[in-house]
Amino acid sequence: LWVNQEDGVEEGTSEVQNGHLDPSADCLCLGRTVQNRDQMRANVINEIMSTERHYIKHLKDICEGYLKQCRKRRDMFSDEQLKIIFGNIEDIYRFQMGFVRDLEKQYNNEDPHLSEIGPCFLEHQDGFWIYSEYCNNHLDACMELSKLMKDSRYQHFFEACRLLQQMIDIAIDGFLLTPVQKICKYPLQLAELLKYTAQEHSDYRYVAAALAVMRNVTLQINERKRRLENIDKIAQWQASVLDWEGDDILDRSSELIYTGEMSWIYQPYGRNQQRVFFLFDHQM
Repeated sequence: LWVNQEDGVEEGTSEVQNGHLDPSADCLCLGRTVQNRDQMRANVINEIMSTERHYIKHLKDICEGYLKQCRKRRDMFSDEQLKIIFGNIEDIYRFQMGFVRDLEKQYNNEDPHLSEIGPCFLEHQDGFWIYSEYCNNHLDACMELSKLMKDSRYQHFFEACRLLQQMIDIAIDGFLLTPVQKICKYPLQLAELLKYTAQEHSDYRYVAAALAVMRNVTLQINERKRRLENIDKIAQWQASVLDWEGDDILDRSSELIYTGEMSWIYQPYGRNQQRVFFLFDHQM
């Protein structure tokens, strides 16, 4: 029995020496996992910072390269046209500059993975709602630009603005789409950041909260946009009906829920006729 125990000890010692049961191997694996996670978090942080700086440049180009030049040409653009095309882009530019300044303060240049940017999103969460107006207006902006671009004067003017500002080779409608894309991208970036943020990291709970906030912002913006589009469709539909009688549908309703054929039965003879009915949120 004693000899067998010694053999077992020797055999076990041999396995440890061969690395089969070496506890340090598990520690090494864990260390590499943490290191990889920190590196991935640093990569995501750097990507967020890079895209924010690049985005600020885009907004500056729109405001100074396009809008500022358009205001000088009263013979080509009315105030109403500029409001339709550019919306509240200047408000967005001012907001983003403040947001980026705070991000830069929280950015750890030497160890990016230690950066705590979650609180910045929470502190500025109310400001992101200005994107709602811009997104709701974007379709009208595209339609107005499309009409103007049928005139070669406007094509040459916008191209001259781009060259003068030394912007990248993208048409003006591409620049104007950027804010719409940006607000939709925040939840994706924050979800990626949370994925590589350890629960014990000081930024974890703030990033998790920021992700929930930005998802709600984009959801509500999309919902408002959808409702406005529904209202516009209802108004257009009512205008297409000849000899409309009664109150405007939009006085009581804002959404078409269902439309289809139903039988209209006349009493007392029981005759019926097929009619098309429209069910709105507060009337039929």
